[in-house]
Amino acid sequence: MTPRLPVAFLSAPLAHRALHDVADGRPENSRAAIRAAMDHGYGIEIDVQLSADDRAMVFHDYALDRLADGTGPIRAVPAGTLDKIPLRGGCEGIPTLDEVLDIVAGQVPVLIEIKDQDGAMDEAIGPLEQATAHALAGYTGPVALMSFNPHSVARMAELCPDIPRGIVTSAYKADDWPLNAATCAHLRAIPDYDRIRATFISHEVADLARPRVTELKEQGADILCWTVKSPEQEARARKVAQNITFEGYLAPHPG
Repeated sequence: MTPRLPVAFLSAPLAHRALHDVADGRPENSRAAIRAAMDHGYGIEIDVQLSADDRAMVFHDYALDRLADGTGPIRAVPAGTLDKIPLRGGCEGIPTLDEVLDIVAGQVPVLIEIKDQDGAMDEAIGPLEQATAHALAGYTGPVALMSFNPHSVARMAELCPDIPRGIVTSAYKADDWPLNAATCAHLRAIPDYDRIRATFISHEVADLARPRVTELKEQGADILCWTVKSPEQEARARKVAQNITFEGYLAPHPG
């Protein structure tokens, strides 16, 4: 049986890329942002990318340029070097997933987004999924896995069958994605949910009224959403979503 999200993922809000604020020295997906989220009792959403030596690194972008004092693809740099490349707005390097899990140590839920690696949401996957599974081996805290790429989620079902998994979903407006129209239309319909044995989606907050989201919720799927950026947007989102991924403000703990 496919595991469901633990109740912790449906209670405390999830800090998007951890509780980041560069004005306070906490870049996205940084150790400082992770510790700040834990201090506030939030769950944590993080991203993973692959290093040159096949380690799962906690980092959002495919290239270093925007977020770190480096340039070029993160995939071209080994983990030991990435650890020494400072994140912009902070004073620390890029952490491995192993290290982040050691920091969290089961104290709050961790939602891990596996970034698509071939740029086409296609089947050219494997090394990052394997690296993520390796980092998770033996971890006993509340954790869940998701990806925009359904093939990635299907692979994680094979590698980590006991960990809840879901699809990150979107309106897939053509102007927002480097994908062809057919791929956007396919993913927009969320047709792979049952095939890959998902139990939740994390859907684009501005698109929560989509009938397919309602249909999945009625069928028992847990509905999360991304990325809420104000209390007003949160109030609207919670009419559909059971929990939010947020940034830019301190989300209240329901109840």
